[in-house]
Amino acid sequence: MKKHNFSAGPCILPQEVLKKASESVLDFNGSGLSLIEISHRSKDFVEVMETARSLALELLGLEGKGYKALFLQGGASMEFLMVAYNLLETKAGYLNTGTWSDKSIKEAKLFGEVIEVGSSKDENFKYIPKGYTIPSGLDYLHLTSNNTIFGTQMKKFPTTDAPLVCDMSSDIFSRQMDFSQFDLIYAGAQKNMGPAGTTLVVVKEDILGKVSRQIPSMLDYKVHIGKDSMFNTPAVFPVYVSMLTMQWLKDMGGIAAIEEINEKKSRLLYSEIDLSPAFQGYANKEDRSNMNATFNITDEKLKEEFDSMLKEAGINGLNGHRSVGGYRASMYNALSLESVGVLVDVMSEMERKG
Repeated sequence: MKKHNFSAGPCILPQEVLKKASESVLDFNGSGLSLIEISHRSKDFVEVMETARSLALELLGLEGKGYKALFLQGGASMEFLMVAYNLLETKAGYLNTGTWSDKSIKEAKLFGEVIEVGSSKDENFKYIPKGYTIPSGLDYLHLTSNNTIFGTQMKKFPTTDAPLVCDMSSDIFSRQMDFSQFDLIYAGAQKNMGPAGTTLVVVKEDILGKVSRQIPSMLDYKVHIGKDSMFNTPAVFPVYVSMLTMQWLKDMGGIAAIEEINEKKSRLLYSEIDLSPAFQGYANKEDRSNMNATFNITDEKLKEEFDSMLKEAGINGLNGHRSVGGYRASMYNALSLESVGVLVDVMSEMERKG
């Protein structure tokens, strides 16, 4: 039976990508060797890395605009540290919209003054703060575009003189925007791009080299740029699968094409959540995420039956995060509209039974 994978991450990936990736583990490019045993300095893998970096800039519309794409390790959590190490000289601003913002703030405080320009912690991060004031003299302003745990997403981004840094781990490549408004973007691969193990960093070169501290080589963006993401042995398989996924997206028509599909998926699910008395959405409507829909069942006595119906329908990964509870449907790029339809059908049946 087909499984419908709503997991928040590691996430669903396109079937054609999984097939090609699995073949590469046995024999890469007809070499008689596995992708995961060839030298990362070999011509075959260097080409993979170059293609992956190039595709990232192309999809984001940042080619020829002074940006470099890097594939690093340590996840987005390492970037919480690296951003501050490389950019924070005196003070930085952070918009606190959830767990990952909280963690990034904690790391930044090790390097300088951190100003929370706004926070939605007062309502357990169910909304995106608005009307906040951004002070002058910031080394950068840090944002999180999509909050996986709470199901909120920034629809607009502030205008500021400070360099904009954005954690896009859970909605990278999912919607159109002017990516050149950001000076640094980072995203763990495992939400919308590939398997866990690599992190995409897209950075405008001219913001680097301005802090007075000495930066350890492994944490220095300039070092990684100078070595074309090959300063140390890269995460070969995750980079390759990310490259395949980005190529899949490009072949589909790029971000514009996938955004249209993502809008259809989210409209279908949120319509059911809003119309059904059996369910209640968690995030404020105006701030709802197209990637992660969070909701609760209104009658907890029906939860066991609903969970059984989900299992019978082949629906996987719908449990909400412990800090929110309920359910979370992650609708990343590779999730089909058909899978969302199956979930909506189960929810409709639950409503009839209730």
